[in-house]
Amino acid sequence: MDYENKPDGYYNDDREEMLIYLPKSAKKILDVGCGNGIFATNLKRMNNAEVWGIELMKEEAEIARKELFKVFDGPCEENIELLPDNYFDVIYFNDVLEHLTDPYTVLKKIKSKLNKGGIIISSIPNIRYHNVLIPLIFKKKFEYEAYGVLDRTHLRFFTKKSIKTMYENLGYKIITHEGINGSRSLKPILYNIPMLFTATDIKYPQFATVVSVL
Repeated sequence: MDYENKPDGYYNDDREEMLIYLPKSAKKILDVGCGNGIFATNLKRMNNAEVWGIELMKEEAEIARKELFKVFDGPCEENIELLPDNYFDVIYFNDVLEHLTDPYTVLKKIKSKLNKGGIIISSIPNIRYHNVLIPLIFKKKFEYEAYGVLDRTHLRFFTKKSIKTMYENLGYKIITHEGINGSRSLKPILYNIPMLFTATDIKYPQFATVVSVL
């Protein structure tokens, strides 16, 4: 996979829009796909929390280790068993699950790492985003890009509905499920007029989801 040729800033996104989902009571947090630790460091400072990370890229993980409690490098699938059971208040997956060969198994296995009342917070790209969907329908265009919804390193694609279904089928309870980083373009509104506004999800490139274990 082409992870070494990502554009500048790919591994140090502060993901400020995902901070609002963090409970103030969370003191033990895991950030899966932590990059160089910018987002996780913000979590640490906001809650005075113990923050762990998992990062695929070794060089980025080394940077993250300077700030975080503990960081594992390599595929998250290979590091789950190294995590303590019944430990974390929150586990973040910010635009990570779509990069995995089998995100379903990862979400199933990582349940045991949450403490009682713990939650998972994720951001997942929406393949029905209007900048992807409309060119696909009318121009038959589906071309991978360096980043974004059609990131060439994505292995799985999701919609608002399929994200919800994935979590529910794995025994999670949906707490919050909403679009983020919505387009400022009028196009999604105009496209929705003939559909009687039944496709408002096309406004959002990503969906943020908060779930707990049933």
